[in-house]
Amino acid sequence: MAELVFKDISFEKGKGNVRVDFLRLFYTYLEESSLKKIAPFEVNKNSITFKDISENAAKRKFDFLLFNSFKHLKNRLNNKKTIYIHQSSGIPLIGTNYFGLVDRGTNIIEVKPITSCNISCVFCSVDEGPLSRRKTDFVVEKDYLVEEFRKIAEFKNSNSLDAHINSQGEPTLYADMIGLVKDIMSIKGVKTSSIDTNGLLLTKQYIDELADAGLTRINLSLHAMEPRLAAQLAGHPYNLSKVLEIAKYIPSKMDLIIVPVWMFGYNDEELVKLAKFAGEIGAGKNCPPIGIQNMMNYRFGRNPAKEASMEQFYSKMRELEQKHGIRLIFDKSAFNVEELPELPKPFRKGQVIETVIALPGRIGNEKLAVAKDRLISVPDCHKDIGEKVKLRIKRTKHNIFLGELLG
Repeated sequence: MAELVFKDISFEKGKGNVRVDFLRLFYTYLEESSLKKIAPFEVNKNSITFKDISENAAKRKFDFLLFNSFKHLKNRLNNKKTIYIHQSSGIPLIGTNYFGLVDRGTNIIEVKPITSCNISCVFCSVDEGPLSRRKTDFVVEKDYLVEEFRKIAEFKNSNSLDAHINSQGEPTLYADMIGLVKDIMSIKGVKTSSIDTNGLLLTKQYIDELADAGLTRINLSLHAMEPRLAAQLAGHPYNLSKVLEIAKYIPSKMDLIIVPVWMFGYNDEELVKLAKFAGEIGAGKNCPPIGIQNMMNYRFGRNPAKEASMEQFYSKMRELEQKHGIRLIFDKSAFNVEELPELPKPFRKGQVIETVIALPGRIGNEKLAVAKDRLISVPDCHKDIGEKVKLRIKRTKHNIFLGELLG
């Protein structure tokens, strides 16, 4: 008898198949007939047992089935195709803003373990959530993220690194977040870490676990104190009272900054309420208590209203500050940002390269190519996965690459 036990996978037997749940959020199916070809089997929550076969043989055959089933992995929130990026996938973690790691030439290293969101904020710059038009989701193996982060940390050679977990979506959907934070905080040079979150999935126990893992700050996306307006901006059923209760608890365990998005004419007066609330609950011990963002229009964002210029933004913030006697504007120095060498870029703008299409993208006919340990976004790409292509590099800023298909 062979019992195969898994940490991140659970099983549920259905009619003619076995549902495989992966990292809580994702699922695929195994055909019962294919499993029976290995040996008679039984499934439990986190294990599958095969009779009359050695463990090595069962593992080899089952891993083959599982590998193929992951080609059909889906996100249970939206049923979209999901791609698992792991150490043996051949997919680098640098080159795209969708997933992986981003180095913008400072002590802050951005960590993006997952795409997907549990709400659909009306101003979302990346069009995430249940109403998203994005075609593909990604989830990254924790150990792969940590190892590649370690390489960047070694290159930076600094004792003031900040790991900023800021997925395209809601990071707390990532099932292995506690392990990710703990492992990153153990890397030499990492001093602080933070997570951007809407707070809906946080609990006091989860916050305790994040604090024990070493997380130093939560950036809470909270946009209004008035329940109806908060739900309207979230674009989804929204438990404001729960988020406010959690916000009050966070400062007892770690730092907190409330980060609302200002939509001109929508939540102007809410900003002052949010700032006062942040002060009352003890936010901002080692950072500003509030960090207001101006809603910007993006090509692939939701763009529910016309954006205010930065001049209008700062004018409005100064007006509210003077009217209510509360500080709303903080400069870059308040966030302890340091300029540090940026990872070398293997391509230059205008360079023509030959490479291979490796993944579907998230927008329209976009594909992702791989070359020299970098990902390259290729919009309007009619080529199939695995095809060789010639690209002209159009963007290289911060090692995020855009390529134009030639031919």
